[in-house]
Amino acid sequence: MSGFVEKPEPVQVPGLVHLHTGKVRELYQNEAGELVMVASDRLSAYDWVLPTEIPDKGRVLTQLSLWWFDKIADLLPNHVLSTELPAGAPPEWEGRTTVCKSLSMVPVECVARGYLTGSGLLEYRADRTVCGLALPEGLTDGSELPAAIFTPATKAAVGEHDENVSYEEVARQVGADTAAALRQATLAVYSRARDIARERGIILADTKFEFGFEGETLTIADEVLTPDSSRFWPVDEWEPGRAQPSYDKQIVRDWLTSAESGWDRRSEQPPPALPSHVVERTRTRYIEAYERLTGQSW
Repeated sequence: MSGFVEKPEPVQVPGLVHLHTGKVRELYQNEAGELVMVASDRLSAYDWVLPTEIPDKGRVLTQLSLWWFDKIADLLPNHVLSTELPAGAPPEWEGRTTVCKSLSMVPVECVARGYLTGSGLLEYRADRTVCGLALPEGLTDGSELPAAIFTPATKAAVGEHDENVSYEEVARQVGADTAAALRQATLAVYSRARDIARERGIILADTKFEFGFEGETLTIADEVLTPDSSRFWPVDEWEPGRAQPSYDKQIVRDWLTSAESGWDRRSEQPPPALPSHVVERTRTRYIEAYERLTGQSW
């Protein structure tokens, strides 16, 4: 049992039809049939969408995604049409809203890993593979892989775990040509982003992308290369063999599993509200990631 601790009521805007409430985003459709994505300040952890928001988080995700879309524009097209607020939208949507193409989405989470951690590490410890790909002996938490690998997952509903699958399973589900295009695009974007981040003192350990088709054209969608969809580690603190400091919601995960929170993640009880010091530290990490990557002040 998991999902939303308190599912929010979507804002109603004249001329927009509300389609979906995701973990972080609200999805609408305008009268032209375009999608309007609004990134909230919600945060999810351990398959729960928490009751406490992180101020500015939705704006950071939106602005960082737009910056990255520009950096990878020569590799493949993206879904963004504009960042203009729809007429009648509330002022708090400013900076967190994108008007996007309506794509035929591919139901695969496209994950690239350059370093071993998370679910990949658990799988490696069991049988020295990740998503069916054999890896060398002797790797540990935080080890750099010999080359980046494509480790797809099937998309899960809110409150469910995405499930790692083999490349062959993706090919069965979406066809060999689409699977090959997904792998090529995922690794090309990861490689570009890894190099850009490294120049700015950040390791891009792994990341996930979502793709769709506009006609025959593979197009990158949703958010890209944010602290929500990626693991960013400071280069100068990287030390394989332990959990790495990171620019993401690890602060929240650590607090939720600490004695201070009093929460047992194995129970069916929803997690508690976050204390202000955890909220502020998490907000600071998101903003620090934005500033280090873009070179711009928040």
